[in-house]
Amino acid sequence: MMLVLSLVLVAAVFFGWFYHHQMLLKDRAHLMREAIRNEEFTFRLPVKGLFFGERALQEALNETGKDIGGLLARNEVDSWQRLTRVLTHEIMNATTPIACISQAYLDNPAIAGTVYEEGIRAIRDTSRGLASFVDSYRKLAELQEPVLVEVSLVAFMEKIRVLYPDLEWHISIPLSATMVIDENMLRQVLFNLIKNACEAGATAMDVRWKKELWVSNNGAPIPADVGREIFVPFFTTKKVGTGIGLSLSRQMMIRQGRELRLAERPLQGWQVTFVVS
Repeated sequence: MMLVLSLVLVAAVFFGWFYHHQMLLKDRAHLMREAIRNEEFTFRLPVKGLFFGERALQEALNETGKDIGGLLARNEVDSWQRLTRVLTHEIMNATTPIACISQAYLDNPAIAGTVYEEGIRAIRDTSRGLASFVDSYRKLAELQEPVLVEVSLVAFMEKIRVLYPDLEWHISIPLSATMVIDENMLRQVLFNLIKNACEAGATAMDVRWKKELWVSNNGAPIPADVGREIFVPFFTTKKVGTGIGLSLSRQMMIRQGRELRLAERPLQGWQVTFVVS
């Protein structure tokens, strides 16, 4: 009789544990479904407490989400590059003749000193300014091929840090940490991140290595709705700004098979965190 009771108790405990485990897996499935629905492809659910098969499946799903995010980012960049090429070509075709014709009128002695001179000069200056503005966006479509070298991150960050002595720096990178990357492009990405941080009121930067380069600052946080748009070319919330910096930075990383993303949650103690992976 005692044996039967013991077996019943063991079975009850086992099925209770099994039911609880299945409910946890169900919750995981729900979280992943919601992440994909909201296009949050950087999700990474923990694998602790899973059986080896479940652990392997979860790790594969985590990596798949990251791969999907990377593919979408590359497709988005390709689409913006094609659009930028078309827009810059058409706008330059329209503004160049306007600037030339305006200048020709200004060079005419009959125009000098007349009531038309100021208006024609305004047309010329505006068309030149627009041409210069559009030319800056050609960078989005005309990036040079990256030159990949092995970069020591400690030495690299020391060169960056000394350029910004007014910032408080927290750098946590092992001496052995390296990235095979285009050093000039990585430098430009860091410059853009630091510039944006300073413009958002940051006084301190944190750079650490966690198998990826995590760059944080204590400036104003980025609202969720803005965070979804910050890599879109021409998007900016600044009164003065072109909206090209982060888009260009992301393209530089994608050209190297890497990624620049805004962390879903900033590192503890910081307001904004970007990840170069």
